[in-house]
Amino acid sequence: MPRAAKELTLARQWELMRLIPSRSPGKTVRQLREALETAGYEVTKRTVERDLADLTGGFPLQCNTISKPYGWYWEAGAQLEIRGMDLNEALSLGLLEEILRPLVPSSFVRGLEGRFALARQKLASLEGNERAQWSERVRYVPPGQTFLPPSVLPSILHEVQEALLHSRKLRVSYRSAGTDSDKELELHPLALIQQGVRTYLVATAFDYEKPLLYALHRFVSAEVMDAPATRPDGFTLDRFLERGGSQFGGGKVITLKACITENLAHLLEETPLSKDQKIKVGKDGHILTATVFDSWQLSFWILSQGAGIVVRQPVALRKEIVEKIEEMRAAYGGMLENEF
Repeated sequence: MPRAAKELTLARQWELMRLIPSRSPGKTVRQLREALETAGYEVTKRTVERDLADLTGGFPLQCNTISKPYGWYWEAGAQLEIRGMDLNEALSLGLLEEILRPLVPSSFVRGLEGRFALARQKLASLEGNERAQWSERVRYVPPGQTFLPPSVLPSILHEVQEALLHSRKLRVSYRSAGTDSDKELELHPLALIQQGVRTYLVATAFDYEKPLLYALHRFVSAEVMDAPATRPDGFTLDRFLERGGSQFGGGKVITLKACITENLAHLLEETPLSKDQKIKVGKDGHILTATVFDSWQLSFWILSQGAGIVVRQPVALRKEIVEKIEEMRAAYGGMLENEF
């Protein structure tokens, strides 16, 4: 028998032993075959019967022959503790591994390394199986322009995760966007947020109570302090997010009213801006009304729609968008077509 076939047979029989229950009446050959197929092994009834016959010679397996269909189970007190995982678990771990790494403390990840390796081994052993190829057929693609993830030093990520895990203050050197100098800060870590390719620490600085976002790729250095971190009264991550904390704004709620094109109206009907969003057709076209957070992300989204949206209210937001458009017009207007 070729080596690959032997390895597949061994993996299948290993999985079969995991599926056999510890007590009578046990599982029938049909039930075991269905369970093996769910686990990613395409087998016949005869293959399962042959595997059971092979395993019975070396392991304390019993067959309940009192009534048909016969059931298979382990002898009392003799079930083996067989490490392994089913196909669903292997697929889930394979898809989640890269997402988990920046969010889970490195000490936790080290504890999962064996499971990650086992998941990769499991999927590799089922090469050619349709179900095992699922992870090669699905991908998460972020909306909008694709960006490469910024670089975060593993040592900094480790310190941040440890401070957050043990509720300790964090001494950091932080370089804000658009600056050339570093600030020395003492942070009270509250949470980690993964937003697209960027990871942010939610924290308060020094004695201030307001939680802010700190991009991990802008940390020049980080060190866990012995002093305990403090937590603002009533802070929860869910409440922070519900109040727009991840949108780079002050948490102010506004009623957005704007004229939008028919194409944008169709898109927003599929993926609304808010639960109370309304789109009406009037003499000026489609009118959008929605309660949203006044934030940098909202302005960024409006500008990204170009002529597809014209803000009517609030007036302050309308003026802000007009000013940014004028700045863009001035920047482009000063360039000659052959300048580059």
